[in-house]
Amino acid sequence: MVRMGPDVPLLNEYKQEFFWKRFPQTVLGGPRFKLGYCAPPYVYVNQAVLFLTPWLFGGVGTLLCQLQLLQAVYAALLSGVLMFGAAAGVQAVALYAGRQSGAVERLGAPNILVDEEEVEFTHCASPETVRFIAPAEYSLVVNTATETATFQAQDTYEITPLTRPLYIFIFIVVDLADRFSGTVPELQLASQILHVLFLFLPLLWALGILPPLDALFLWGMEQVLVFGLGGSPMSSNFRLLLMFAVSAGVSVCNYFIPSTLGVVLFSTATGFLLSLDLSQVGTLCHACRAECRDCGLRRGGSPPPPLSNTFGWNLGCSEVLLYLSLLLAALAEAGLLHHFLAPAQPPILIKGPQAPVSYILLVIFSFCWVLREIQGAYVFGGLFLNPLYPKGMSNVQTFKQKNRGLFIAAAIRRVLLYLVSPFALIAFLSMDKSLQQLHGVSLSVGFTRAFRVAWQSSEDALLQIIVIIIVRLAAGNNTLPGWDNLGTGVQLLLVGLLMDRLTQFLAKLKFTLTVLVTSWTEKKQRRQSAGTLLALNASLCPLLLAVVTLSALLSAPLLPLFTLPIFLVGFPRPQRSWPGPVGTACPCSDSIFYQQMSGSLASALRMAFARGSLGSLAPGSHFLGRFQDRMVWIMILEKGYGYCTVNIKGLELQETSCHTVEARRVDEVFEAAFERPERLGFTQGLNLHWANALTPCAALAVRVYSDARNVLSGIIDSHDNLRKLQDDFLKALVWLLLRYCVRKHKGSLWSCDEGTGIGGRKSQSSQRAQTTGNQLPDAIVVESKVSSLRFRQDSSSLTSLGDWSDEDDLFGPQPARRTVALVTAEAQSGHTVLQTGASLPGSVEMDSIFENMAISALQPLQPLGVGIGMPAVDKGHNPEVFKESPGSLRQLNFSCPQSEVFNLPTGWRTAPLLPSRLLQLRPLFPEDWFRFALSQLGPVVQSETSEDMTKALKEDETLRDLHTQVALSCLVSLGAESAFTSPSYIYRLYCGDVPWTEGLEWLSSSKELYQLALRAFRFSFKLLFDQASLGPMESPEEMFSALEEYERDWYIGLVSEKGWHDSVLQEKPFLFSLGHDLSMGTYTGRVLSLQEQLVQVGRLNGEGVRGQWANLSWELLYATNDDEERYSIQAHPFILRNLTVQAADPPLGYPIYSSAPLHFPCL
Repeated sequence: MVRMGPDVPLLNEYKQEFFWKRFPQTVLGGPRFKLGYCAPPYVYVNQAVLFLTPWLFGGVGTLLCQLQLLQAVYAALLSGVLMFGAAAGVQAVALYAGRQSGAVERLGAPNILVDEEEVEFTHCASPETVRFIAPAEYSLVVNTATETATFQAQDTYEITPLTRPLYIFIFIVVDLADRFSGTVPELQLASQILHVLFLFLPLLWALGILPPLDALFLWGMEQVLVFGLGGSPMSSNFRLLLMFAVSAGVSVCNYFIPSTLGVVLFSTATGFLLSLDLSQVGTLCHACRAECRDCGLRRGGSPPPPLSNTFGWNLGCSEVLLYLSLLLAALAEAGLLHHFLAPAQPPILIKGPQAPVSYILLVIFSFCWVLREIQGAYVFGGLFLNPLYPKGMSNVQTFKQKNRGLFIAAAIRRVLLYLVSPFALIAFLSMDKSLQQLHGVSLSVGFTRAFRVAWQSSEDALLQIIVIIIVRLAAGNNTLPGWDNLGTGVQLLLVGLLMDRLTQFLAKLKFTLTVLVTSWTEKKQRRQSAGTLLALNASLCPLLLAVVTLSALLSAPLLPLFTLPIFLVGFPRPQRSWPGPVGTACPCSDSIFYQQMSGSLASALRMAFARGSLGSLAPGSHFLGRFQDRMVWIMILEKGYGYCTVNIKGLELQETSCHTVEARRVDEVFEAAFERPERLGFTQGLNLHWANALTPCAALAVRVYSDARNVLSGIIDSHDNLRKLQDDFLKALVWLLLRYCVRKHKGSLWSCDEGTGIGGRKSQSSQRAQTTGNQLPDAIVVESKVSSLRFRQDSSSLTSLGDWSDEDDLFGPQPARRTVALVTAEAQSGHTVLQTGASLPGSVEMDSIFENMAISALQPLQPLGVGIGMPAVDKGHNPEVFKESPGSLRQLNFSCPQSEVFNLPTGWRTAPLLPSRLLQLRPLFPEDWFRFALSQLGPVVQSETSEDMTKALKEDETLRDLHTQVALSCLVSLGAESAFTSPSYIYRLYCGDVPWTEGLEWLSSSKELYQLALRAFRFSFKLLFDQASLGPMESPEEMFSALEEYERDWYIGLVSEKGWHDSVLQEKPFLFSLGHDLSMGTYTGRVLSLQEQLVQVGRLNGEGVRGQWANLSWELLYATNDDEERYSIQAHPFILRNLTVQAADPPLGYPIYSSAPLHFPCL
């Protein structure tokens, strides 16, 4: 965001013109009376005539009917025939005009700058005029203009033209049914209401209150399933359709069962079975194969939770036994109570066997409510801080110890809610007197829902039945004829519907007040029209309340237009708000952090849901989690007995200014709840952020990566450290060479083309699937910039100047250019380049200022004439150049038999370097370290550990000379024979951008040795970093242990490498990367540590989220307002507007990660 503040335009000038052309078309149904160019007057006259023609024909029929010249049926038929004839005539004329104009060839070059809708009119009845006007009349008969109520981004199935005709057809059907069905009071009332609404159809279409057909269909099924059949909103459209069909079938079967006992048993059994997570039935058939399957991450988003082998994650034998036991117990209870005690139940509740069950339900509800309230950070709807919740959480262990008492209370609540409560509800329903009158549609549907909701949502069912019990106890011995005649099942249905609408009304009212108040109190939200809008809302307060009430009754989102205090009723839609499948996102390189934590977060959410830490759960609830720079958006999609389905989204890490403002407010809200002093007074115990859309709930222990970044000034540019780096590099290289030999001897090497990088180890299944070969273990694939090596070597000093350009930065490093040869080499080697996914809408493509890509650096600027070009090498006349082929090398004679294990490939001894040059560098080789590492690794390859054998290995001079030659050849080939001269040079080597040297072609030709050398250099830099931070290593044992730890627990590389991505998903304990901040000119070190950290989670105002998403859908799909600086995307610290827009499903939103629906148990 470049521009912020209240003066940001709602619509830019181009979009305003476009909107005022489109909106009249929507209101009128198609005619375009406002064009973007000049048109002759007859164009508008012809459109008006065609627009009024159906009205004229309808008026003729109405007049003949009112004059009693024709009956209503024949008058309607006459009007219809006339309208059809007019439509057919206009279409015939348009078709004829199109054929006539098809043979006409216009001369002249087309003007591409002309408006796309511009038409050249030549005559009142010309072909162009007819073809332009015909669609206007056609849209009145068949097609429609663009609707403000748009659900799909693309009308794939072309159902939009059917929307308006279908609504008119519904109105006509009701009217005809009323005319020909006789006297039905309900039908007459519906017909009268629809006759009044018929006059306001254009207004309803213009305001977008009437939903499109797909949204209407899904919303209707969801409402009937939840409130009529006792089910839950589903996580996908297919599951919704399937569950609706099965539940409706159960209700129909109940209607035809003759015995009330059969109805009770059938309803109890089907209610329990349908409330379970039926999506896991298939896992029972594949349980054996699932146990053998590797526990790696699943493709597409969601890793399996870490506790997937514990109870409830899969439908195994233990789960089946538990569910079967519960089902049999429920059937036995319901059957026995109904058979023996139901006949003895009097109509009055306070007498008979239902009375003690009613009091038991009251006690259970009271305990469950109290035990749930104390689990969260706030009580009484988020008004007051919970004094029992742990304060000042310093670490995870301390938090768990302080929270132990609440865990016990949560266990008691879980038993009451999931085991005791359903059986108490079934006992109450089984003995109800109204079961004797079951053979009615309303009573059959009501009791089918009642027995289902007792399992599907025990907490909601408990609250609903408590309301009924209180009403009956308040009535005493008196009867309530209208209420009592409904039956308990229908009463529960009405109470559930009323409580849902009341909850929505309160949430929408809070959202309305927040938008109204903050539009004036927040200076950055105060527009010039703020005072006028507040005055209008105050003067039209009854109308505002009516809008809020209507949106709550329809279960439709309350749409704040442009997020201003201008409230409209959005069209009803499913709870998920979006039509597409769950799990779509705009992935980037940071998505892996959310993908890694989603499994552990799902396990933590499972425990939080079971304990009640996040409050009362319902599909459509939204939660926001915060840890360091990560924002997790959690939405509940589906809920049943003992399970919950959620969608986890990750928001962008590269924070914009708007994102930062809202993230700062989120941190303040969480700090006020979780980082408060131990003792608080009454005033300090109030929630000062109650008006905020976010209410803190709980802190969850989750295994996540903690991200620490350090500026390396004083470390990477220290001369002492640079001198030490050369020695550490040789030690690391010697250790890696010896370890390579050990692994080669054990036969545990695998292809370096599929390696995971430094310290990156593959899963067990991957190791078993690969054959043993003489390849580099744990290979690191580095994007090396040596693709033009041969050209550079053979070029002269003058031709080498061709590599320099005006774009190069002479004073520092610049981003590396990936050449075609490099990409081809990667493709040939099988290396898969990490794809960062589609760019985010509204973002600017730019390189990260840290280390999101391997950035090469030029060598420091040198005086003119020094170092220009490459050294000329006479390959044919220098007798000292080592040029033997591998077949002509002398045979190595080791003095120790075990030395053959540590022999290196012959090609590694063919470096084209002068022997005298290597002899001069011989003192740099760490012989003491070589003997020490050999003494540590030697016993590993010996069948019988012997001190004499180890001593013989250490004294084998041939073996020592071999490793000396290879190590020093690598040192020279990397250009580090003198010392590492500058930070830029170190950074180039770390990134794999090795400058040309005399032996670089030889080193790069041996892929394994080249990768080992680069790995050794990265290890040595990590040693430098650790010693500068923690102090020098004082013994060889300490360094040996550090190198083993790097190999085992660390990934040391670059963020842009695939190994980094794989290591995060495989949960490598530590990761390290070196980066360069181009803006500051500093080098940075980034360390990721996998730890169990506290992720703070809060509940969002679900109606506020739905309202903002409804506005986003209207603004982008209808008004096409995709301006990156539009007002409705600017930061709002109270309703979290920018974060909410990000969390919307693509293409309107841009979360960088979105999981597939995650089903996990809550028992």
